[in-house]
Amino acid sequence: MPESVRAALLEERARVVRRLDGLAADFEETVAASRDSNADDEHDPEGHTIAFERSQVTSLSRRLEQHLAEVDAALARLAVGTYGVCQGCGEPIDPARLEARPAARECIACASRRR
Repeated sequence: MPESVRAALLEERARVVRRLDGLAADFEETVAASRDSNADDEHDPEGHTIAFERSQVTSLSRRLEQHLAEVDAALARLAVGTYGVCQGCGEPIDPARLEARPAARECIACASRRR
């Protein structure tokens, strides 16, 4: 099982990194487009402002970076043998939860209490 978990986490990590790279490219294109344009994007009734686009890309990037950190932490737990053990109560995390959220660090009960 640990090798299949490791493979799934590495695949998820690669997917997140690809998505972050894509967002970085989108952000650069948006910034470049705003430099080359005379458009008054703050008053354009036809669509989103460039500032809004930047904000969206930045927000998505932050969430993806956080998820990447969670995946890296799960890989570290796997390496030291603590993967699948709840960091809240020390009990095993339900395999169904780990299947749905491979980077989960807490069981459902502990995660629910935190919210």
